[in-house]
Amino acid sequence: MRSNARAIALAFALAACSNSRESVGAAFPAGGGLYGSYKDTGLASWYGEELSGNRTASGEAFDPDAMTAAHRTLPLGSFVEVTSVATGRSILVRINDRGPGRRDRMIDLSRAAAHLLGTDRQQIAKVRIRSIVPSARDASLLRAGKAVGVRTPTYTQAYSVDTAPAREPVAALTPGQRYVLQVATFSNEPRAKALAKRLDAKVVEGGGLYRVRIGPFKDAASLQRARDAVAERGYGDAQVLPTD
Repeated sequence: MRSNARAIALAFALAACSNSRESVGAAFPAGGGLYGSYKDTGLASWYGEELSGNRTASGEAFDPDAMTAAHRTLPLGSFVEVTSVATGRSILVRINDRGPGRRDRMIDLSRAAAHLLGTDRQQIAKVRIRSIVPSARDASLLRAGKAVGVRTPTYTQAYSVDTAPAREPVAALTPGQRYVLQVATFSNEPRAKALAKRLDAKVVEGGGLYRVRIGPFKDAASLQRARDAVAERGYGDAQVLPTD
């Protein structure tokens, strides 16, 4: 563990001495035993004012206007490049918190980071991330919460609506029975409340978990509309549950 920590510290020291001006930095060598060999593709979500001021895992207060992100395993204080799979646009962020709470998400971005990446108009977006050692200038800017240069491709990938997956209709409801739409389950109450606020939903606590629910609904039509609405915001796996 100590040798890895010394190696990471050495990598940052070398980066600080570099005269490179490339805004996206350089990746650590693969197989070098450092976190910089990390690369992955998955879903990114984001948070804004609803969590402003909350304490992060790094001890900092969450600032939605800073270029930061939450990841489950990457070292706090490390830097990653986040690239939108849809557009190829890339940004740099600093890891200062743990998350996301949902297991199907890979990284949580601040509102500022999502805005710069161009994904703040949707709840989730598919991204690629890789750990990097930024230039000394970029590292200083990111530690101050500021943005660095953005790479924008010369093309934008287009998608046809014909390729969008069809949504399954709500199953037949039992007459007289009322139902709720369970959008997500969290172990973290602030995150559950933040999502509930966005969706005009409520949080139901039980067994140490916080469930975000919408409803109740008496008819299939209104339930279907609500389910379609949350699916548009990235929650296509929302569950229909009967009320107690």
